Amino acid sequence: MAPPQKQSASQIRRIEELQQYVRTVDKVKKLVAELESNRAAKASIINNICGNIARELSHMRQRALTANLGTLPDVAGNLAVVAGRGGTGLNMKIRALADGMNSMVMQLEQALRAAREMPAEKNEEKDQS
Repeated sequence: MAPPQKQSASQIRRIEELQQYVRTVDKVKKLVAELESNRAAKASIINNICGNIARELSHMRQRALTANLGTLPDVAGNLAVVAGRGGTGLNMKIRALADGMNSMVMQLEQALRAAREMPAEKNEEKDQS
């Protein structure tokens, strides 16, 4: 087994940035779980939780747009709209949010894996440019 290669400064920065998104996704997943457990709560409580979810996802979308993360900002934006929109059934909203969060987790895991396994040749080429 080859020894692990030393990570460049840009690689470390990218990994830390992606880990911030993972923390945000974890927070939103907890809010979605809270929403699911409070299905029978008063409308004001449900609206408050949905507002928090929409706000977190909107902020995440804005940060992700500048970070070149593929479709992650689009997914975050769509989920923010789903969370903030009224009129749809609560069950449908919870299911859409849960599925969207799973999609975001997969995208972030793939991005983290790519950031950790960036080949050394690619780093050297960037340094020479």
